Amino acid sequence: MKIALIMNPASGTAAEGELLQEAFAPMGDITIHTTSAAGDGVRLAQLAEADGADMIVAAGGDGTINEVINGLMQVGSSGPLGIIPLGTGNDLARTLDLPNDPVAAFELLTHGTPHQLDVIKITGPDLTHYALNVAAGGFSGQVNEVLTSELKAAWGPLAYLRSAMEVLPDLTNYRTTIQYDDEAVQTVHALNIIVANCRTAAGGVLVAPLANPEDGLLDVVIVRYGTLGSLVGAAARLLVNGNYIDSANVEHRRAKKVRVAATPGIWFNADGELLTNEPLEFQVIPGALRVIVGPNYRAEIDDAGAAPEIIVEIDPAPVMPA
Repeated sequence: MKIALIMNPASGTAAEGELLQEAFAPMGDITIHTTSAAGDGVRLAQLAEADGADMIVAAGGDGTINEVINGLMQVGSSGPLGIIPLGTGNDLARTLDLPNDPVAAFELLTHGTPHQLDVIKITGPDLTHYALNVAAGGFSGQVNEVLTSELKAAWGPLAYLRSAMEVLPDLTNYRTTIQYDDEAVQTVHALNIIVANCRTAAGGVLVAPLANPEDGLLDVVIVRYGTLGSLVGAAARLLVNGNYIDSANVEHRRAKKVRVAATPGIWFNADGELLTNEPLEFQVIPGALRVIVGPNYRAEIDDAGAAPEIIVEIDPAPVMPA
């Protein structure tokens, strides 16, 4: 088998990179490419495809993997794609049940089962982009602005919630329209919009707990305006991996195509890569890419049920549109 490995040497540790290269060394027909600048993953994936690789392996964080996916989709390749997670978030790997240990992930390439996974196609003014995991827009960027390393160290897994509590009272009022498939356009007061093919973002936060990457549908999760207490409660459910989509301020829909526009513009990222704040269309491409998954991967997840009761002591004054 002719394998092309595309590796981001800046991801993971030097030791992990060395172990990975040692693991691949005994294999005869393998070419190792390393990225050094933005866009290299796209270019190298297309080069490997043109060179007749039987399998392309992306080794790096979610950004590197996303570049390789875009390279393959742009030339119409269906894979197979192998993934060796070396980043800090590794959100795609969580849904696909891929090992965090790079050597174990490498060994999975030889006996893992490829599945036909859906891909999100994202289009906007002067933009065509592909994502396998999650696209997110809204207040996430403002939360990240106050999510300092000191805050992470002090609050640990609750750092995101602590940051959300800090910025919620001052969030921009996004006037957003959304259209599902060919239904009528709706106006929503949205704080956050998730368009998901897989389940986690931001390093393991379960933003779309019921997403199925093989069902030919996008999971759309909208967090709406409400009281500050209800919004923080929804954030807390999210962070304890409860099913926050049952919260009163959260809407969950499935669709094949979704159009989103907002004033002021909502900044969207896809698989962690910042895209644009212009209007966007998200469309599912069913079964577009063969990807090797882990032994305990499940495409369909049962409804997680209600999250544990969470009491949030906070001023219940409403967060109202301006």
